[in-house]
Amino acid sequence: MKHFLQITDFTVEELQTTLKRTKAYKDNRLDASTCLNKESWGLLFYKSSTRTRVSFEVGIHELGGNPIVLNSQNTQIGRGESIKDTAKVLSRYLHGLVIRAYDHSVVTDFAKYSSMPIVNGLTDFNHPCQILTDLFSILEHLSPEAIDLEALKGKKVVFYGDTASNMANSWILAATYLDFDLVLAGPKGYEPKDTILNALGAKGLNSRHTFESDAQKASEDADVLYTDVWVSMGDEAEANQRKATLKDFQVNQTLLSKAKSNALFLHCLPAHINEEVTEAVIEGPNSIVYDQAENRLHTQKAILAQLKS
Repeated sequence: MKHFLQITDFTVEELQTTLKRTKAYKDNRLDASTCLNKESWGLLFYKSSTRTRVSFEVGIHELGGNPIVLNSQNTQIGRGESIKDTAKVLSRYLHGLVIRAYDHSVVTDFAKYSSMPIVNGLTDFNHPCQILTDLFSILEHLSPEAIDLEALKGKKVVFYGDTASNMANSWILAATYLDFDLVLAGPKGYEPKDTILNALGAKGLNSRHTFESDAQKASEDADVLYTDVWVSMGDEAEANQRKATLKDFQVNQTLLSKAKSNALFLHCLPAHINEEVTEAVIEGPNSIVYDQAENRLHTQKAILAQLKS
């Protein structure tokens, strides 16, 4: 049974195929494959969502399937039914399940006990659908016709802010797996945690990332600048401390000016304007955040199609 819990669950060749399929779906959205014809796919949410919910609902529908939205608090799992029992029962009803959760163990446990594909729609460990979307969005500019992963070789991506976050982990996995340069720009004490390094080790990989506590130095000659919110759902109690600690890693015109003139700015949204990024940057000519948001739909359709192939 094939699952998509992190980007390394697909071979590099499968990732390349998925990205090319993403382009085909984007170019001919309503002529897409009907690979989910008459199938029912569940969307189980432990965390609220805009982009993940809407893009997967629309995507499953456009692939010929029937999306069924489930909320953990409105199912028996919210009253204590085990993941094991839930996974086994839902596998009798559904053809696949997308899960957006806090704890990564939720998706790994569902994958362990399910007889249907499980897709990680976000956990506290990583966000594989988002990172694959991000790679596609970058490749649209680097190799728009071919969408070739080889175009990433030698490129410098800088991630600013909470460099121990799920999106930072996603970039660490991607850079190591696909062989491009990643700089994590954050304050000391926010370095990546052992969980991501252990995940790399389990795949026989050694991380390619470097850590830089000087935000301006990190920006020099960057091809891609990326950031995410400083306070994620579940971290609200330490919001003021995080904002104070991370303020020097705001992506602004000063940082952008030190990158390459054609550097791309990405943000997985939602953004807190004038916290992790200024309005001038996110609405400026280097920003591709709205293309990036749209591409969630096309990339996730391609992921589902790849799981069915």
